[in-house]
Amino acid sequence: MSQEKHLTVVPARYPGRIIGAIVALFILASVIDSVAFNPRWEWRVFARWFFDPVILTGLGQTLLLTLFGTVLSLIFGGLLALARLSSSWLLSTLAFGYIWLFRSLPLIVVLIILYNFSYLYDTLSLGVPFTALSWGHFQTINVLGQFPAAVIGLTLVQSAYSAEIIRGGFLGVDHGQFEAASALGLSSSRRTFRIILPQALRAIIPTTFNEIISLAKGTSMVYVLAMPELFYTIQMIYNRTQQVIPLLMVGAAWYLIITTVLSLLQHSVERWLARSVTREPQPSRWRQWRNRSATANEELSHVRSH
Repeated sequence: MSQEKHLTVVPARYPGRIIGAIVALFILASVIDSVAFNPRWEWRVFARWFFDPVILTGLGQTLLLTLFGTVLSLIFGGLLALARLSSSWLLSTLAFGYIWLFRSLPLIVVLIILYNFSYLYDTLSLGVPFTALSWGHFQTINVLGQFPAAVIGLTLVQSAYSAEIIRGGFLGVDHGQFEAASALGLSSSRRTFRIILPQALRAIIPTTFNEIISLAKGTSMVYVLAMPELFYTIQMIYNRTQQVIPLLMVGAAWYLIITTVLSLLQHSVERWLARSVTREPQPSRWRQWRNRSATANEELSHVRSH
């Protein structure tokens, strides 16, 4: 009768990975130590200004610009994407020309032109082109103030990128879906919004949120309009106090908070959209880590029992 052998389970070791982790932790600790304990960072000044009402007012302007720019650029970009995909050569050409133009122009150039638009045109009128028929005249300087010029500039540029993102999402849907929807006799609008768009969203959402995060940071370009958003407000304060670094850190911290919230929102939206594929919500990262740990412990116990 053969004796049952006792198996000793030895976990796999990765010395290179351990050494790399130690080096990375050492570098991280050095950076934290140099930032936290260097008096020239002036963390007291940072704490003094972080929740200052002036800073919070500028932050509110930045959030408003991000919100309006995102909503309007997605609406206009969606229309441009549909025009770009249209079978009409005129609509497709016009949409292509718009996208080509505003992807080529820097945002700061668009903002400066809009802010000086009253120099080119004294009045704006609403009517039929090439005729004397008009329903109203408006002084350009009264219509295009700081905030409207900033929103329009951000929307014009961002719409070009949004259009290409949405168009790419539609093109990523299998052509058989279009044929199947047409075979069911669905109208073009129902076919687009009920069949194609839900599938395209899985490809559109990640890139769209990247553009929204870029837009939130790109609102700092509005400083050329002397509009008191977050970055311009910080500039005005440190020009007066000469406390440049701590005030720039205030702005950096608030931008980090904005982008972190948007990243968490992106993760939540992606999990919600994944339900159509997995039919159950995707587990959070904490739950995935716990599941992996539990599976590893079960496998280790099973090997030891044999």
